[in-house]
Amino acid sequence: MTDSSTLDSASPDRQLAEIDALGDRMGKIRLQVERVIFGQQHVVDQALITILAGGHGLLIGVPGLAKTKLVETLGTVFGLEDKRIQCTPDLMPADIVGSEVLEEDASGKRSFRFLPGPVFCQVLMADEINRASPRTQSALLQAMQEQNVTVAGQTHALPRPFHVLATQNPLEQEGTYPLPEAQLDRFLLQIDVGYPDAEAERRMLLATTGAGEETASAVMSGEELIAAQALLRRLPVGESVVEAILAIVRAGRRETTEIEEVTRHVAWGPGPRASQALMLAVRARAVIQGRISPSVDDVIALAHPVLRHRMALNFAARAEGVTLDSVIDRLCDRHL
Repeated sequence: MTDSSTLDSASPDRQLAEIDALGDRMGKIRLQVERVIFGQQHVVDQALITILAGGHGLLIGVPGLAKTKLVETLGTVFGLEDKRIQCTPDLMPADIVGSEVLEEDASGKRSFRFLPGPVFCQVLMADEINRASPRTQSALLQAMQEQNVTVAGQTHALPRPFHVLATQNPLEQEGTYPLPEAQLDRFLLQIDVGYPDAEAERRMLLATTGAGEETASAVMSGEELIAAQALLRRLPVGESVVEAILAIVRAGRRETTEIEEVTRHVAWGPGPRASQALMLAVRARAVIQGRISPSVDDVIALAHPVLRHRMALNFAARAEGVTLDSVIDRLCDRHL
């Protein structure tokens, strides 16, 4: 293992035990989530990866696939305070971050008091984020990137940990404001939510239309999650995994690729934040699966959710029916 973020050599046995314990805890968390969410194992796993890696997630899927329920359940099992905002074109930045109000006390003295908005939580569900105006999106961008908000020149820190899980409907594009590249890049993973299979939908039908429904229980607290996220960054990463991450990300850029399909079809490729996201995500996937270090297989498995929102195809590619998934498949096949 050659990555600089390796386990502390002074106490490797203790930290290996901590990693094993974290893997067991994440297994219990998955079981709790799957009591409520049916037939979406890859979605659940990628959502857990996002939270454990300390990032934000963008869930894309048609209505009725339990995206909101998933976020609520994650807040429960991780012991985090969760809130939800419904994004609409008339939603203002103050509706998210909060505002100052003028108050007058008994003596007649006036002063401003800050009223925190719903962003002051630990898991924020931003429903249909692409329906919010660019001005409101930019306010949320500061919160996602800087973990604080600025109102009337005063900076207010957000609770820790802080995660945004946003949803986007791929069908309804009228009246929407596509997210800018800078904001898309802040999402650790783009999680595509599909329909459950027949058996999972059957179990969901029986479980959710009876007299009572299953509920999830807390398995972790916010303080424990912060400690787990710090431990994750100390996991060892082999040189082969580092090289695989760099090879895939750099091959997706027109300026640094040797792949003709990328040169012909990619308008812009992933930046360095994609490499950072892959490094964190593969560590989280390894822990969730009970391993102490990631493998190249983890890089392959997470290349699509990490890269698909950090790349764009040009007009020629769309005219020829080329998809981003096929381009990312080519990156993986070429370099691994």
